[in-house]
Amino acid sequence: MPIASVTQLKLSGQHVLLRCDFNVPLADRTISDTGRIDASLPTIRYVMEQGGIAVLCSHLGRPKERTPALSLKPVADYLSEVLARKVALAPDCIGEVTGRMISALKPGDALLLENLRFHAEEEANDRDFAHELARGKQAYLNDAFGTAHRAHASTVGVTAFVAERAAGFLMMKELDALRAVTENPARPSVAIMGGAKVSDKIGVIRNLLTKVDAILIGGAMAYTFLKARGIVTGRSRVEEDKLELARELVAEAERKGVRMVLPSDHVVASAPEAGALTRTVTDIPGDLMGLDIGPTTIEQFKSEIARAKTVVWNGPLGFFELPEFAHGTLAVGEALANADGVKSIIGGGDTAAAVAHAPWASRFTHISTGGGATLEYLEGRVLPGVKALES
Repeated sequence: MPIASVTQLKLSGQHVLLRCDFNVPLADRTISDTGRIDASLPTIRYVMEQGGIAVLCSHLGRPKERTPALSLKPVADYLSEVLARKVALAPDCIGEVTGRMISALKPGDALLLENLRFHAEEEANDRDFAHELARGKQAYLNDAFGTAHRAHASTVGVTAFVAERAAGFLMMKELDALRAVTENPARPSVAIMGGAKVSDKIGVIRNLLTKVDAILIGGAMAYTFLKARGIVTGRSRVEEDKLELARELVAEAERKGVRMVLPSDHVVASAPEAGALTRTVTDIPGDLMGLDIGPTTIEQFKSEIARAKTVVWNGPLGFFELPEFAHGTLAVGEALANADGVKSIIGGGDTAAAVAHAPWASRFTHISTGGGATLEYLEGRVLPGVKALES
């Protein structure tokens, strides 16, 4: 079913409930990374410029009750700064005082509601709570792709109580990018899969085996695949209960004619610790663990990228949090960012965190703002927050 874009709505004079993803990292009540806020600014600005009345809402963190440390006040302050006009913070997301503040808004104004998750009813998708959120709003926009896999009151429930609903610019951009990977991608198509656990990526790998020509596997999950092939992995992290599953996925890839490329050399150490003594090996000694892909594997991955027309990447290729083990992730990331004629989709979460601040990060076609939502989309699942926007 089609989803309307924000540009298809008549916004002038309308109260618009705009669901954003302002779940940003805070350090001493200061926003340490404004990326998620910045990503929704085009939609916020568009609503205001069209004469709409923007009522912004979001969650922050995982509070079980009202928690002052998780107030959205720093977000309201930042929005006021970048939009060059006052964006007040309502004392709550529902209630009489908040209702009066919304009623006082004029076309082109914006108000930020307090943290949705101060109410347990938000995550429960409570119908009465959703009705209160939607009260007095003529339109609903969802620009929070990162929460689209959650059936919450602000992502699903409210759509039953507004006349019009649509996706914001960020939501449309995310969906367009992921469709380019999952719906008739330009070939050759390559998936780069990393991270710690095979169990986190089973559905993604299975679904992508019907979409791609090659899957490049790194990160700790690679050692489960290697051990499943009978290769000695030393003290590397292995999911022993997933060895048979790994064998099944390898066999399935072979049946479908998909190349599954595993690391042939490794950066190893006794533990993932800063300052650890590292070495590069092809055979991992029994007292060491693999913590990054080695230079030969990097070149193999680069060769696959150079042939590709579409690349989707989800999961870092080593213990990227420490510089000793980040080289593989950054080297492959740079090669992908600089590859000519390649549509490159970075699948949010740790992958985005690993590459987002590199000088070449802007050269990727798209860096997703979703973590879990991106994974579930790549698994082929229906996202409730997207489904709710369908006309």
